[in-house]
Amino acid sequence: MRAAGLRGRHPRAWKRTTVAGQRPIDAPDLLGQDFTAEAPDTRWCGDITYVATVDGWAYTATVIDLFSRKVVGYAVADHLRTSLITEALAAALITRTPPKGVIFHSDRGCQYTSKEFTDFCAENGVVRSMGRRATCFDNAVAESFFATYKKELIHTRPWNDLTDVRQHTFLWSEGYYNRRRRHSTLDYLTPIEYELGYRKLTDLAA
Repeated sequence: MRAAGLRGRHPRAWKRTTVAGQRPIDAPDLLGQDFTAEAPDTRWCGDITYVATVDGWAYTATVIDLFSRKVVGYAVADHLRTSLITEALAAALITRTPPKGVIFHSDRGCQYTSKEFTDFCAENGVVRSMGRRATCFDNAVAESFFATYKKELIHTRPWNDLTDVRQHTFLWSEGYYNRRRRHSTLDYLTPIEYELGYRKLTDLAA
């Protein structure tokens, strides 16, 4: 690697974002680590991560469709209030208009177990699902997405402020991740290609 002028990327210092609420409203685990879906907009998952900027911390919340691994909703803010995740889920609901009963899976952070989020899901026909406490494997798709987001976008440059992070998160997720980045889970198709009905790379040349 040294001879070729290559340098590896490593995860940065960890910052805790999953904090249990004082009066959590729990939900059952409806996935059981089965991160597949038979059709679009039947099973979603999401999480929150942090980004260090010159102005302070920024936080990104996502909604990912387990059928195609497509980012269908996201929000970026300078706080960890529940409105961050309701904004991300609202974006997904607007752009996808799923049928009633779409499952949204998350960890048991205080935002996801809050009454505000529980009421929002009930009002919009979203069924809550949650993994076990302190078990990252129960929300592995969301965790894997953020690992990619950090390595391929966030850790490649310094960030000035919230607006900087928000703009580039949009460009990366919509312009690259959903449309150009190939996923091993999808037999190396992109989320957009998979949702269009392709199932193998050879289909694209047909």
